[in-house]
Amino acid sequence: MDYISVKEAADKWGLTSRMVNYYCANGRIKGAVKISSVWVIPKDAPQPPDRRRKNNNEQK
Repeated sequence: MDYISVKEAADKWGLTSRMVNYYCANGRIKGAVKISSVWVIPKDAPQPPDRRRKNNNEQK
């Protein structure tokens, strides 16, 4: 399986690295794995929905 870094996922989804890190730590990105102190995310993982918005139909 191919993995991408938190920075790459943040760029891909238009989020901050901190937000992607938060999603990983809270188990909201399926398949994300912490190796030592670095999160790696499956390349084909979908962007988790933003719970701050009621209507998530506007997601990319």
